[in-house]
Order: sequence, then C-alpha cells, then structure tokens
Amino acid sequence: MNRVTGFLTLRLKLKVNESKSTVARPVERKFLGFSFSNNKEPKRRIAPKAVLRCKQKIRERTRRTRGISLEQMTKELVAYLRDWKSYFGFCQTPSLLQQLDQRIRHRLRSMIWKQWKRGKQRCGKRRQRGVGKALGAQTAGSPHGPWGVANSPAVSLALPLAYFDSLGLPRLFDGLA
Repeated sequence: MNRVTGFLTLRLKLKVNESKSTVARPVERKFLGFSFSNNKEPKRRIAPKAVLRCKQKIRERTRRTRGISLEQMTKELVAYLRDWKSYFGFCQTPSLLQQLDQRIRHRLRSMIWKQWKRGKQRCGKRRQRGVGKALGAQTAGSPHGPWGVANSPAVSLALPLAYFDSLGLPRLFDGLA
C-alpha cells in the first residue's frame, strides 16, 4: 500500500484518500456500488448499500401521501429507474433485479388500491379491468391493508405487468414474461 501510494503521489501527482484506500481481497470491498461474489468464477453484484439506497428512493417516490397523480409519480419513477438501470443493469445477479422489479410493482399496486378508497369502488374498478365478480368480491372488503392486498390474485389480474408497461415504467429485469 505504501509503495502504491508513493507512486501515485510522487510520480503521477495524484492525491490519495487514505480513508477510502486500502488493500484487500475483492470479495471484501465495495467499489462504485458493486461488490463481487466469492465463487470460483466471481460475479459482479450490486452492493447491499446500493440496493438499500434504491429501495429508499423507490419508497420516497411511491409514497401514498404525496398528493400527486399516478402519472406524475410514474414519470418521476421512470427517470430514476432508467438512470439506475443504465448504471447497475449489467450486474450478474438477475434475481436481485427481478426482486426489485416485483417490489416496485407491489408498491404501485398498493398505492392504486388505496386510491380506489371503498369496497364498492374497488370492486367496480376491478370489474372494469376484467376481473370476475367473485374474485373481485373476495378482496373488496378485505381486512388486510393495501400492502397485504396488493399481490392478491384479483389486484394482480386488474393491474398486470402490461398495465405498468403502458404507463412507461421500465423493467429492471428484462427476462420477465
């Protein structure tokens, strides 16, 4: 470490940040939001802090109490997700991208469910979207909160992936059907 620091400062005239610089195995370090797996053939993965930060940003942008329309919320989310995907999209852990994708749609379904307000309106909105009366009635008066109902069969049928695609929401994991 001392030899490399000396070379960088004396020969290349670069300033080395001592608090960020260290010598360690690639598995133990995070670099620009990425870390590496400890397999025979290491894989590039998104660092846990970067995933947590992404979840927090998504939570901020999809709060139900923001008082903005679904279209405006989607526009803000689209801008963030496109940037995030262009940076982290080439990681080698597609399951993480798939989980984040599902989480985003779950939050949006939860928000839409909350906007539909009462059982009668909820049932009517789902009927407009092609969900049968019996299946719609099962969740219309559900005692579970918006988060619990958001991935129920009735809400998932009423708000499929194609609906979010029509809003322009990008998919983080392109392998989704």
